[in-house]
Amino acid sequence: MTVRQICEVQNNQLSINLPTNFKDKQKVLVIVDDAPMANTQKQLLMKRAANDPLFLADINEINDDFNAIENGNL
Repeated sequence: MTVRQICEVQNNQLSINLPTNFKDKQKVLVIVDDAPMANTQKQLLMKRAANDPLFLADINEINDDFNAIENGNL
């Protein structure tokens, strides 16, 4: 059985409540992954990019290139 849960870290420690199915288990594999934080940081960067003039100029340039290809105006 696999259980995935996001846990809050307090004082550099975390506590995990296991499901009742794990009652007689002597060992479990624990993998610590900071991906939720990484995803949050990526989302913040994407939100900032939506208002970044240089990023928007790049997107417009790419869009113009694709429009030229679609219309055969190379």
